[in-house]
Amino acid sequence: MDIQIKDTSEAVSVEENVFSAAYNEALVHQVVVAILAGARAGTKAQKTRSEVSGGGAKPWRQKGTGRARAGTIRSPIWRGGGVTFAAKPRDFSKKVNRKMYRAAMRSILSELMRQERLIIIDSFGIKAPKTKDFLKVSKEKDFGNDVLLVTESMEDNVFLASRNIPLVTAVDVKAVDPVLLLRHKKVVMDKAAIEKINEWLS
Repeated sequence: MDIQIKDTSEAVSVEENVFSAAYNEALVHQVVVAILAGARAGTKAQKTRSEVSGGGAKPWRQKGTGRARAGTIRSPIWRGGGVTFAAKPRDFSKKVNRKMYRAAMRSILSELMRQERLIIIDSFGIKAPKTKDFLKVSKEKDFGNDVLLVTESMEDNVFLASRNIPLVTAVDVKAVDPVLLLRHKKVVMDKAAIEKINEWLS
C-alpha cells in the first residue's frame, strides 16, 4: 500500500500488514503496562527490626517490673524501632516478547493511520536550532500543538528547535515505543523514518 506524503504529490510504499492491522486493545494495554512498569525505579527501602542499629540488650528483666515484657528497644512498636512490613527494593518489570511488542506497534500505527493522526512528510526542513523556525514549519504543515516528531536519525536542529515547546517530543526511530505513540494527538514522521519502521515491522 502507498501512504501520501503531506504537501507533495509523492507517496511512500509500505507493507499493508504494518499499517493496516486490526487494533488489538488488550495487547496494546499489556505492552504499555509492561513499559510503564519497567520504568519504575523500585528503589524504596526501609529497615526491619533486625536491621536498625542498637537493641542488643534486653531493656529490663522478664518478670517483676510490672511492665510488659520486652526483648529489644528496636521492636516495631517502639519509637526508633524497625518497620513491621518494611519496603524493600524490587523489580517491577514484566516480560514482553519481541513478537508481542512488534504486533502492538503495528496495531498502534494502523490505528493512527485510520484516525488520520499519522502525518508523513518529506523532511522537516529546519535549518537552524531555533524555536521560531519550528513554529513556522509547524504552522505551515498543520502539526498541531500536541505532537511526536520522528526522524530517521536524530536531527539536532529538530530536537533543539522543538524542545522548549510543551507537548512536543522529538525522537529518532530507535527511541519510538507504544507509550510515545499513544501519548500525543499527532505523530509526524519523515519519509526516511517511515521506511525504517516499515522495514523493522514487516
